[in-house]
Amino acid sequence: MKNKVLLFSFFLLYASIPTNAREVGLGYYKHKGTCSCSDAESIVKSVVEEALKKDRGVGAALIRLLFHDCFVRGCDCSVLLDKSARNPYPEKQAKINIGLGGFEVIDEAKILLEKRCPGVVSCADILAFAARDAVEILNGIGYNVTAGRLDGKVSSASEADQNLPPPTFNRQQLEDLFVTKKGLTVEDLVVLSGAHTIGQSHCSSFTNRLYPNIDPTLDRDFANNNLRMQCPQNAYVDGVVNLDHVTPDALDSQYYKNVLDLNTLFSSDWSLLTSQETRDLVVEYATKPGDWEADFAVSMPKLSNLNLITNPAEGEIRKCCRAVNNY
Repeated sequence: MKNKVLLFSFFLLYASIPTNAREVGLGYYKHKGTCSCSDAESIVKSVVEEALKKDRGVGAALIRLLFHDCFVRGCDCSVLLDKSARNPYPEKQAKINIGLGGFEVIDEAKILLEKRCPGVVSCADILAFAARDAVEILNGIGYNVTAGRLDGKVSSASEADQNLPPPTFNRQQLEDLFVTKKGLTVEDLVVLSGAHTIGQSHCSSFTNRLYPNIDPTLDRDFANNNLRMQCPQNAYVDGVVNLDHVTPDALDSQYYKNVLDLNTLFSSDWSLLTSQETRDLVVEYATKPGDWEADFAVSMPKLSNLNLITNPAEGEIRKCCRAVNNY
């Protein structure tokens, strides 16, 4: 394993920042001046803690929500915008975003922060903090999150469908998206795929691997005795299945063992075995305790800083996370 520490400060991907842009950095809201809101991060964490006490599944929802936000137009919280007369098809309406959750946690934190320091903390920063806090609560993995993001004003369902990987993607398609289009690494691809160790999926996302015949890249016993039992053919209701059938409520490295055993839901998971580089990483994370956790603490800040909006001419601080200002 590379010598990596859990606490990691990620430098922004921008080579330069416009002079009128916000300077993104650690502890952003603790600085004196108009951006001061010293307890912003602690307020968000308290909301996340309370939500996870009631339902640990909310943690998985927040991590997924961050990913689905950042891969479309960057980490600008465009995924939280509701449909409206002006925009009837925002990202929430995309087929690939069906089943997203955690919105209420961001809403609650925003309400508290607007009372504490109105017009200061962006929804995009709240989401980045909330996902970070969920990771720490679920597993104890700690990493630093920079702040100063602005909220986007554009949200498109078609862009979500174009920029988010469906469960049918093969390894090359995943690499094209993560590496070529998003500027991440192959290692980031494998590491972030490990988030499939927690949460659930609708049957419709993978029944193509079960019917009419079992996909040969799927373990037959697992398919027959587990997946087909939970997802009957032509079922009236689209059920949900745990992504990790061994430790469904734990954010851990069990996912990689499941990949090796052909016990994962998506063909995109299996595809990590189709190149030597990605397969070696899967084996490492499945067999060396602590390696995945350390690398996850490095990849998550990189995800959280994809294509940030920092120029006020391009973004804003929403008063409500579900709608752009001055609508």
